Amino acid sequence: MKENTQIITIKDIARKFKCSPSTVSRALNDNHVINEETRKTIQEYAEKMGYQRNIISLSLLNKSSKTLGVILPNINHFHESSMLEGLQSTFQPLGYLLHICVTNESYELEKQYIERLLANRVDGIFLSISQETFDEEHYEHIEKAIKRDIPLIYIDRKFEGASTNGVVIDDYNGAFLATQHLIEIGCRRIAHLRGPKGLTVSEYRFNGYRDCLLKNNFTIDESLICTTNFEVESAIEPTNYLLDLPQKPDAIFGVNDHVCIGAMHVIRQRCIQIPQQIALVGFDDSPIAQYFYPPLSSVLRQSRQIGLEASTLFLNQLKTNKEMRSSQNIVLPSKLIIRDSSRK
Repeated sequence: MKENTQIITIKDIARKFKCSPSTVSRALNDNHVINEETRKTIQEYAEKMGYQRNIISLSLLNKSSKTLGVILPNINHFHESSMLEGLQSTFQPLGYLLHICVTNESYELEKQYIERLLANRVDGIFLSISQETFDEEHYEHIEKAIKRDIPLIYIDRKFEGASTNGVVIDDYNGAFLATQHLIEIGCRRIAHLRGPKGLTVSEYRFNGYRDCLLKNNFTIDESLICTTNFEVESAIEPTNYLLDLPQKPDAIFGVNDHVCIGAMHVIRQRCIQIPQQIALVGFDDSPIAQYFYPPLSSVLRQSRQIGLEASTLFLNQLKTNKEMRSSQNIVLPSKLIIRDSSRK
C-alpha cells in the first residue's frame, strides 16, 4: 500500500464529509455539540489519514502553545539534569512540553535557540547563560526576549544587568563555608581551582574563598589560584602545577566536584595522602561524591529545588497582570557536607 505523504487539513476532512471546518474542529475536540456517531467517524478518518493538529495555529487561537524552552550550557552533570527534573515534575502534569536546548557554552547557539523558541511562540524560557555570552558581553538576544513580554527566568546562572526573575544558589556562602572548614581543620595553604572568569557562579565562589581567607587574616597567594572549566580534565594540569610548587598546598577547594575528581587522580598518582597531606572540598555534592575514595566533602547545591522554584515563578507570573509584575530573585541556601576527604 502506498504511503500517504500529503499533509491533511481540517478543510480536507470537511470536504470529505461535506460539512463545515468548524464542525470537523468540534468533532476532533470531542465537543458534545456534535453527535457521538459523527464524532467517532470523523476522528477515525482523521487518525487513518494521519491528521495532525497545527500547534502554531492553536497557539495563536488560544494564546498559549503549552510549550516551554529550557536553555542549558550542558547536560553532562547531575546538577543540570536535576534542575530539569524539577521543571519536568511541575510542568508535565500540567500538559506542557519542554524544549531542551544545549549551548555547549556557545553564545551563537544560545542566540539561535532564543530566536527559534520565540518564533515557535513558547510560553516561557528558562535560561542558564553560556560562558561565551559572559565573555563577549553580548546580551541583546536576552533583551529581545524580555521585550517580547514572555516570562524569561534565569536558573543557576544569570545576567546581572537584566531585571527579570531568577533562582540561584548562595554560591558565595557555600564557598565561604568550605574555606572556613579547611581553616578550622588546620590548613594554611589553601588552593582554589576556580571556574571560568566572568561567570557569576565562578565569581561568587571565588569571592567566598577569598573573603574567608581575608577574614581569617590570611594573605591571598595568587600562585595557589588556578582556572579550570568545570570538567575533570581541566583540573589535571593545574593540580600538577600546584603540587610542583616549592611550598605545596595542604588543601584544595574545587569550584565543583568534577574538578576535584581530576585533582584526586593527580594526587593519587603522586602518592600523596588525602586528607593527611592535602584536604579536598568540592561543590555540588553530586551523588557520586560519597563514593569517591576517600568520600569527597562538598557543598550541597539544591539543584532540583532550583527547577521547582523556577516553575513556581513562571506560574505566578502567568497569574499576575502585566502592570503588576515585578522581578523576583530567589537565593537558595547552601550547606557543607563533610566527608573523609577533609576530615583530619
